[in-house]
Amino acid sequence: MLDWKWVREHREDVAEALRKRGMSTELLDTLFALDEKRRALQREADALKQRKNQLARTIGTLKREGKDPGTLLAEGEEISGRLESIDRELKEVEEEWKEKLLFLPNIPHESVPVGNGEEDNVEVRRWGEPREFTFPPRPHWEIGETLNILDFERGAKIASSRFTVLKGAGALLERALINFMLDLHTLKHGYREIFPPFLVNTKTMTGTGQLPKFFDDLYHCQDDLHLIPTAEVPVTNLHADEILEEDDLPIYYVAYSACFRREAGSYGKDVRGLIRQHQFNKVELVKFVHPDTSYEELEELVRDAEEVLELLGLPYRVVTLCTADLGFAAAKTYDIEVWLPSQGRYREISSCSNFEDFQARRANIRFRSHTGKLHYVHTLNGSGLAVGRTLVAILENYQQEDGTVVVPEVLRRYMHGIEILTPELEVK
Repeated sequence: MLDWKWVREHREDVAEALRKRGMSTELLDTLFALDEKRRALQREADALKQRKNQLARTIGTLKREGKDPGTLLAEGEEISGRLESIDRELKEVEEEWKEKLLFLPNIPHESVPVGNGEEDNVEVRRWGEPREFTFPPRPHWEIGETLNILDFERGAKIASSRFTVLKGAGALLERALINFMLDLHTLKHGYREIFPPFLVNTKTMTGTGQLPKFFDDLYHCQDDLHLIPTAEVPVTNLHADEILEEDDLPIYYVAYSACFRREAGSYGKDVRGLIRQHQFNKVELVKFVHPDTSYEELEELVRDAEEVLELLGLPYRVVTLCTADLGFAAAKTYDIEVWLPSQGRYREISSCSNFEDFQARRANIRFRSHTGKLHYVHTLNGSGLAVGRTLVAILENYQQEDGTVVVPEVLRRYMHGIEILTPELEVK
């Protein structure tokens, strides 16, 4: 959530930021109209309360002097009635203003490239050379079905489309990737592991920006609970309504979770395979940092995620998202995209973002400086990595002409020493 005082002082800057995001300024105009209305109502209420206090003093004097304050009493009753009406109207206007303010996106950082869509994202660097195949590389769904480790038909049978059953070595590989990522981030990168609830309440979803804007993308349950779309949501809210000490910062958390997304609006996109599922696993990196260091921390977070791919030997590139492709809550985002041979292109496997104080204001996460002053923290998060898409990349990049798949060396100790996935491989 943006600081409204700052927005009021920088209206044209905010309007320009919205235009760079490819958005209309209609919402901003509505917010200012509501703000002016509530301020006008508050001014009227203050003036009436002042007049009512004056009347009370005058009526008291008249009564002590034995005079009739009748007309003044009538005016006082009229003022009381108007104040009641203003209170009701002011409450309605403030509720509407607060609700609409939650739909106002973050302001892009000055270093974010201006663009109209993903075609305007800017490549920062590449790592690794895509493998030259001596045979036509097959897509991961064909490889997985041949190896009998991915079962899309039974996933659809017991749930619906975009759900998959992983079997035998496939389930083991998924688990191996999770454990490998968690070990790397905790033992080498210094993150503290969290295992959060997969269901959170509305307040928590609102704190990170999923609600109210992305209501249709979420799975909603009873008892004011929602399935999480990413571990970012519960982990960022661990410190909601708390005051941290400056010396506590930075705080690094890593969390594995299942993630649930309705994928509303994605009809016809990636309908086959594991790229776009309703349920998938992810290892998430979350940081709470001092505002002065948040962009240095973002660069380090991206490197932590990149190292996963480097250790797995998977070619990738890093791109900076342009203003129009930037997420709702983010001030700046880097996407890490892994090479998929069957598609002949790079596909997103991690988004690493700095939200500055946008989420911290919504969730009320502050820190006390050495001088005793309170400030909002800056929050960051990124996938380290999306597990299913990493599995996809391994199957496609390490596939062999005979239908087998070589297991990356760094994973073998998590795979019971298995070096090659074959159709005959039995994993109990």
